[in-house]
This record gives sequence, structure tokens and C-alpha cells, in this order.
Amino acid sequence: MTASQPRSPRLIVRHFLAMGMALVIGALTLPLPAHAQQNAQPPADNDALPVEDVQTFAEVFERIKRTYVDEVDDTTLMRNAIRGMLGELDPHSAYLDKDDFEALRETTEGEFSGVGIEVGMQEGQLTIIAPLDDTPAARAGLQAQDRILRIDDTPTESMSLQEAVDMMRGDEGEDIRLTIMREGEDAPRNVTLTRETIQTESVKHELLAPGYGYLRISQFQSRTGEQARDAIAALREEGDGDLKGLVLDLRNNPGGVLDSAVDVADLFLDSGLIVYTEGRLPDSDMRFSASTQTSAPDVPMVVLINGGSASAAEIVAGALQDQQRAVLMGTESFGKGSVQQVLPLNNGDGLKLTTALYYTPDGRSIQAQGIAPDVDVVRGRLEVAEGSGLSIREADLENHLRNINGERERTERESSLAESDYQLGEALNLLKALNVLPRAQSGD
Repeated sequence: MTASQPRSPRLIVRHFLAMGMALVIGALTLPLPAHAQQNAQPPADNDALPVEDVQTFAEVFERIKRTYVDEVDDTTLMRNAIRGMLGELDPHSAYLDKDDFEALRETTEGEFSGVGIEVGMQEGQLTIIAPLDDTPAARAGLQAQDRILRIDDTPTESMSLQEAVDMMRGDEGEDIRLTIMREGEDAPRNVTLTRETIQTESVKHELLAPGYGYLRISQFQSRTGEQARDAIAALREEGDGDLKGLVLDLRNNPGGVLDSAVDVADLFLDSGLIVYTEGRLPDSDMRFSASTQTSAPDVPMVVLINGGSASAAEIVAGALQDQQRAVLMGTESFGKGSVQQVLPLNNGDGLKLTTALYYTPDGRSIQAQGIAPDVDVVRGRLEVAEGSGLSIREADLENHLRNINGERERTERESSLAESDYQLGEALNLLKALNVLPRAQSGD
């Protein structure tokens, strides 16, 4: 991906000269000679800087330099101006210095020091998109859509997204206090977390019942497609080569690498479009299609999504839904349908810039809309009323008659994970129904 580089200060100065404007150096404003103003011609291209707006910028720059309560150097002002310019575009565009570059690399490769949450801006408030599995944030019970009001003693009200991320990262072992406001609660709560090295394994798997697999993807890292392929092979092996159904869990998956999302969708599709992107630049228009080699092209599937499923997770869910390859279950997804490119700058820093929107195979843009599941299932918990006796089974009674297949019955009961997670249990029930229906229709 290529893009035009932003003008350097020297180029801006030359542009000012060509347009007959005042030359701005630091806090000084020097008018151009009259003959220079008369001879200066505006550029012929359509990318000319607007004269009045640049004059206003120069005036504000100068007044800050002269009158702000603390002295601020030129470099800091320019960097802040750039960050402000990007921050007003959308929540995902940002200026990346060298430390930010390193942080982005760590997140993509799956290791960083922090508390383990993906955050974004919603209605001007710092909001949790998803807590990452097996991290301090997940263990503390933080949830998608929780609003972060304070980080330690600093209000987040006027904080940029990058500033918030920087504050939440830190050295392993250090504590951080977040003030959280959750929908439906009357007052905010304080949560103290201890930073640790987050080594995220993006893929987990287990058998929910004989022949029924569970594949959990917590985020899309550079090796997620390969890990998911290995997990499916392991599920087949654990099920003695038989895989009757698969639950793909994308809940609270904040996204990640676009290519990895394509790789995962390709595991279940043997043809057709997965996703395409459209932007202003010709090389922003890309199309990704499935290959003929797949790991599980015919296995019945249920995909779990919720409000924390974003970006790359929505690419996978949208592709499988549009191609009628899987049933989507859960609640509406987050709705991040934009693509960011990291563009290097001449000074060694970088620019994370939204350059395109992505679309599902049927041409749906889910930007700020989200993907609606085929089956709405709100996350909940089944509890047995005390004293109801419903938790006792014949096998629990003393001196019960033994079944000659008793050991098999015990091993074939559903995993505790499916029993404790209502949405997952419903997904498993649906998969079993999908397998029973063809037999019922054929009269077996």
C-alpha cells in the first residue's frame, strides 16, 4: 500500500511562498515583499492548501507560543496538531511514534505488557470493546461496553484514544485503577488491576460432547489461521476422526489482522468471496476469495457473536453468514467496518490511517451498523432453585442400578463449559438439532 507523504515543514514554507502568504518561522510572522506577492501564482493542482485556513493555523500556533501558561516547543505543538487532526477523523486513525509502533507490533504478535483490554471511543467516551481472554481485565469481570471514566486519577473525558492506551500499558507488576460505569448500574465502580505480560494464545479448542467441537478465537494475530487449522485437526483426532458439528466462538473478539481473518474464513469455505475493500486509492480496492483447500468445508457450524465482536471477527462472521455456511447466534456485533493501513513517515514514525471500508460477500457494509445474528440469544446463566431437586439424577442416588453402558454415558455428557455458558449451550443444542433433522426427514 502506498500513499502520498504529508508535507514536511520545509515544503509547507515553500508552498506558503508560492501562494503569496506570510512566511511563518517559529513564532515570527514576516510579510512577503510586494513584488513577490504580485508574481506569486497559486498551484495548478487541486491539492493546494486553503489560504485562509493555513493563516488561521499559523495565527493560533503563534498565540500559543507567546501566551500559553507554560512554554511549549515547536516540535510538541506540531506533533499535537497532527494528533488532533487525525483524532478528529475517526477513532482508529492515529499518529504512531516509535513506541507506538512497537506496541502495535507486540499486539499483532500476541505479547505485550498491560491489563488486556481492547478499547475504542463511543460517543466521545472511552469504551471497552472487549476484554482479552485470561488477562487481568477478563479475570476482574470487565465487559464489552463498559465505559472507562478514569484511569488512576486522570479523567478520560478529554483524552485521546492513544493517550488512554499509553496510560494503561506499563511495566509488569504495576497496579492501575480504572473507574468503570456499566449500563444498568446506578454508580461507577473502581477496579484495581495489576499489569502483567499478556501472552495471548488466540486459539483454544475442546470437545463439548462426542463429535461436537468448540473453537474459540479471542483475536486475530499473524498466526491465527495456522493455529485454527491445527485446532480443527486436533478436534478430529480427539473425536476419533468424526466431527459432527463445530461452534466457532468470536464473542469479545476485537479483531486484528485482516489476512488472518481471511485465512480463518477460508478454513470453512471452498469457493466464493470472503471480503472486499473499497477506498479512494486504487490499491485500496482489494478482493479476497476462498481457496478450494479447506479444513472443514461440510461440518455444520454455529458462530457465536456479541457486541464485543469487531472488525476482523465481523469479516469472518459476515462471510460465513452471506455464504449460508453457518448459523450466527448471539447478539449484534460491534460494527467496525473500516480498514487501517500503517504508513511509514520520513522521520521514522508512522501513520495509522483509515483507508478503506470492507464489505461482506453480499455487499453489506457493517460500519456503525454491526452484523445481526440469525438467532438472538442474550447471554445468561441457568440456575437451579434451591431445594427444587432438579439437580439430582438417578445416577446420583445411592445403590442405583448400574447401566452396562454407564461409563460411556458419563463420558458422553456435555462439558462443563457448555453447561455454564448459556449461549454456548444453545449453540450446541442447535448443532445437535441440525444433525437430527436430516435423519428425521429420511425416516431413519
